[in-house]
This record gives sequence, structure tokens and C-alpha cells, in this order.
Amino acid sequence: MELQHVVSFLDDYLRINSYPDSSVNGLQVEGGESVERIAFAVDASMQSFMYAVEVEADMLVCHHGIIWNGIERVTGLVRERLKFLLENEISLYAAHIPLDAHPEIGNNAMILRSLGIEPEEEFGDYRGVKIGFAGYTSEEFEDILEKLEERFGDVGYMKFGEDLVEKVAAVSGRGAGYIEEAVRAQVDLLITGEVEHAAYHTARDAGMNVIYLGHYSSETLGLKALMNVVESELGLDVEFIDIPTEL
Repeated sequence: MELQHVVSFLDDYLRINSYPDSSVNGLQVEGGESVERIAFAVDASMQSFMYAVEVEADMLVCHHGIIWNGIERVTGLVRERLKFLLENEISLYAAHIPLDAHPEIGNNAMILRSLGIEPEEEFGDYRGVKIGFAGYTSEEFEDILEKLEERFGDVGYMKFGEDLVEKVAAVSGRGAGYIEEAVRAQVDLLITGEVEHAAYHTARDAGMNVIYLGHYSSETLGLKALMNVVESELGLDVEFIDIPTEL
């Protein structure tokens, strides 16, 4: 399939230009003219590039690309990454905020659905747009924690709210900054990827339950869901490259 056809499909499906972002979303590096196999990975890195070569992928779709706020110089690591991709004719496509915010296959919608919760309300203001979702349930905090541990392995948590959880919000990645918004939205549990030190006191003072899955783990679900869409809609071979950072 022609590269531009794949890019157009992804641009339209992800509404790639509908969100403000420091990531340069869409096609970041143009490789070969045609695509037979697409690899998917959370992070664009030399490790994921080499794996893409191993699995004979013509294109790599990542949540975290290599171009943020443009390129000032093609030197050092930037040069090495671009050189590797171009020499191996691998196209690189990035979808950052558009993949977080997508209502069907986005990271945040999929986090809720992994708990059997439908994303009913937009949540998480980012530069004037909502990138997360909230939904409703009626479960004990410990039961939700157990479900997430079964899915993601060891997860961290701060339990400062009620035992019974009725409203859950999800913002993947570095989403602890949304604790105060969660309080205003009457959320009982915020699920995110990672937290910084100050989040402890914010959550404690606010009486908020927070579960953090790990930045990497919280951003795998959307890519895998997008991979299934590409396979189904475009009929291309797909491969997920799992490179956990444990962060």
C-alpha cells in the first residue's frame, strides 16, 4: 500500500491536527514509498528502530516520536536516528495527544474500558481541550486495584479517598497534575501513568485516590487498539514492539 494512503488514513482517524501538542504529530520521517508491515511502539528510539528492522517493518508508529517543537540542528543523536531510519527506508509516524484523547481507541478511553467502565465524560484540560475521560462504576477501591494489577502487574497507588469508588477518571502518562481537577469533577479515583513527589501531598490534602500504572504501561493500550484498527481497515501486517522502561 502507498505510504501516503496509510498516512492519510491515520491522520483522518486520529484527527491528528485537532489538538495542541509539543509533539510534531503525523509523519515525522518519510521512508520508502510503499508499506507492507507496520510496527507499533510507545517510544521512538534506536532500540525500537532496530526491532522494526528485525521484523521487516516499513513503517513505525509511535506515541512518543523524535521531533518535539521542531528540529533546530541535525547533529548528534538527531543525526544518528534520522540516518538509521532513512538508510533502512523506515517511515516514522507519531501520535501523541491525538492518541491519548481518541474516544474509541485512545489510551484514556482504553484504560477505563479495561475495568469495564465506559468513558462517558471528557476530562483533563490540556491547553483548552480535554484529553482524558471519566466514567461511572460502583466498586471497592481494592477490587479496582486488583483488576489493574492483574492487567498491568505491579502498580503504585495513593489511597486517601473513600473505599467505594463511583466515578473514575483516566489521564495516561504524567497525569498527576489533574488531581485538583478530579476533585472539582467529583471523581473518586484518578488513574494515570506516573506521579511526581508533590502529588503525594496534593492527593492527601484533597482526599483523592490515585493509581499510577507506570508511564509506559499506561500508554500501551491505545497503540495496541490502533494496531488492530490498522490491521482490520487496511489489511496490512502489524507488529507490536514491547520495550518496557519500568517507569
